[in-house]
Amino acid sequence: MDTLTHALSGALAGRLLARAPDTDHPARPPVWQVVLTGAAAATFPDLDFVLGYVSELTYLRGHRGVTHSLLLLPLWALLVAGVMAALFRWRSRGRPSADWRALYVVAAVAIFVHVLGDLITQFGTMILAPLSDQRFGWGTTFIIDLGFSGIILLGLLASAVWRGSRLPAALAMVALLGWVGLSGVARNEAIAAAEAYAARQGIAVVEVDAAPRPASPFNWTAIVFDGERYHYAHLNTRREKPLIAGPDDNFIRRLSAQYLPVAQANWQVRSRFGDGEVATIAEQVWNAENFAFYRWFAMFPVLDHVETGTAGVCVNFRDLRFETPGRDLIPFRYGLCSAEQGWRLFERVAGGRRWIMD
Repeated sequence: MDTLTHALSGALAGRLLARAPDTDHPARPPVWQVVLTGAAAATFPDLDFVLGYVSELTYLRGHRGVTHSLLLLPLWALLVAGVMAALFRWRSRGRPSADWRALYVVAAVAIFVHVLGDLITQFGTMILAPLSDQRFGWGTTFIIDLGFSGIILLGLLASAVWRGSRLPAALAMVALLGWVGLSGVARNEAIAAAEAYAARQGIAVVEVDAAPRPASPFNWTAIVFDGERYHYAHLNTRREKPLIAGPDDNFIRRLSAQYLPVAQANWQVRSRFGDGEVATIAEQVWNAENFAFYRWFAMFPVLDHVETGTAGVCVNFRDLRFETPGRDLIPFRYGLCSAEQGWRLFERVAGGRRWIMD
């Protein structure tokens, strides 16, 4: 989930937990401090962007790692609560101010909300770090979901109008659960469509899955893997006829029109390693020691490009998880080029290759 949505979700959680100060609870912090603490705590896990200053691979390996760990959550909540309490104390200029104990619960809940917001996507979150780098993801929601973010924003706006009530925040939280539940239902529908396709085609299924897509909770890329090839289709599980969109239509409609009804889905087939001699070199790259990070990172890897030039033989892969129809740029396309001193890592970008330093 994008960082702005995380911050807003933390603010919403803070508003749900906040209670107005009264004479019986003089240490209870003001509502605005609780809301601000929630927003800050829900933003905190994405501070792992600093790993990018070490190296690109360090970031790819460490993003959604220790700062997103449920095992370390109590420690991070203590840190955020302490920092926010210190800031509020400094701002109060000697007047009584809530200490970290009054902010700890909201900090812990907001960080937990951030982790949940990442778990519903398919990117993968290392909730057991540093003991394990296994990535977990429920894959119900696209990484930028306008419906999900819109519900949070409406909840905060309603909370600002009805300042004395926590009901708007509570209703928004319930609506979020319903939205994710709806996406989960659509995910099961997309998987069922993939299984039905495989049965019709007589495909021996090794893996079947579905990747969420933007613009609608019913837009999916259904994927079937037979051990050598990926069969996939971009479809909308509830659409009965294609959505027609022209160049003058809005961006959301044009984006959503790429997804066809299940009965009219255009199934494509791509081999993981290609065919013939290409498959031999592609498999060699895939199993190379310095390509281990991509074997760990990719969920649905397919051969993307093979070329021979001054840099030797260059082979790169892409991940169907990030292939969005209507979008020219496909991110996370990594590969290796042969060189005298061994394989050299690169990312394929628009216009050619970008060498990666580990």
